[in-house]
Amino acid sequence: MQLGDARSGKMAENIIGFGRTLRRAGLPMDSTRIGLGLRAAVLVGLETKADLRAALLATLVCRQQDQAVFDQLFDAYFRNPELTQQLLAQMLPKTKEAAPKPKRLARAQEAMAAVRAAINQSPREEEKIEFDAALSASDRARLRHADFESLSASEFRLVERLAREIPLPWPQLKARRLKSASYGVRLDWRRTLRESARYDAEILSLPYLTRRLEPLPVLLLIDVSGSMERYARLMLAFLHQSTRRVARSVFAFGTHLTDLNPIFRLTDTDAMLEGANRLISDFAGGTQIGASLAALRRTQSRQLVGRRTVVLLISDGLETGSPEQLETELGWLKRNSRSLLWLNPMLRFEEYQPKASGAAVLHKKVDGMLAIHNLAHLEDLAHGLGQLVKR
Repeated sequence: MQLGDARSGKMAENIIGFGRTLRRAGLPMDSTRIGLGLRAAVLVGLETKADLRAALLATLVCRQQDQAVFDQLFDAYFRNPELTQQLLAQMLPKTKEAAPKPKRLARAQEAMAAVRAAINQSPREEEKIEFDAALSASDRARLRHADFESLSASEFRLVERLAREIPLPWPQLKARRLKSASYGVRLDWRRTLRESARYDAEILSLPYLTRRLEPLPVLLLIDVSGSMERYARLMLAFLHQSTRRVARSVFAFGTHLTDLNPIFRLTDTDAMLEGANRLISDFAGGTQIGASLAALRRTQSRQLVGRRTVVLLISDGLETGSPEQLETELGWLKRNSRSLLWLNPMLRFEEYQPKASGAAVLHKKVDGMLAIHNLAHLEDLAHGLGQLVKR
């Protein structure tokens, strides 16, 4: 599986819909069996239709008498036209229908009739857009405000490329080191004497010293759990480009901590994402923020530079570990950093309240919370970061 599920698009939703169609046809079907079907589809891949059929047949069908119904529904559901036109055209090879169509069983006909009734006959938005370099203004405006989770596979690839081009002017503060300037905090006597020696000890100007402006170092902590699949990939691509000139440390966490600093030194973002896909072994798993922060404190505490580091914690806050441990580790992190900011994709819901145990602890401990669920909020991120860091 690719990091962020960028190439699989909405195939998971289609397999879930196919499982529900089988249930309408009378097959015994529950969420556990559909989950096995999803895992089997990931393992065998989507290169050939025969492999996908065999994987779903082995996991979704448990009775011999249901095999004929499965075969007919699979041929009807996973074909190129209306039902999954845009997605399956990208993911599955096209097959030609046989000239004589076999008569469908009554159970299969009833299930497919329910599916057709649920599908809007007008073409979907993702089928109307041609994903090339020339997008209309309305298409760009729609993608700018579209939630990353709702994008099709083609839209997701386009938005990922657009995210790499978004600038992120990082907040700068005065450093301890000084530099020469035309005005400043005190005179630069060394430069004054050096220049006066060139003009027979005549002092023609008075250079000054002023404090340098340096961007604050940043620590990036990116949640790669199952609920953060697409947001994690988009944020990795966005931050790889936008923080290129900033002293940064990058770690991914799900059930454990993963050091991404070696691959973030690569200049090519695609190569970085491929490397992240190899390094992150707990991608799309659970979320244990407290345990991951404890590992950070034990092994990577030097990444926090003199309480000047800005920490960006990118997560939806759906913690499965101990809230007490999370509160303890967040307290340590906040004491040793300049600002602790929570970038939360759950803010896409207007009435969102951090009521989950992990989210409630995060909301209490962090210095600020910002939304990152679409391109528009990524563009506004620089202004929000600057205001929170200065405050």
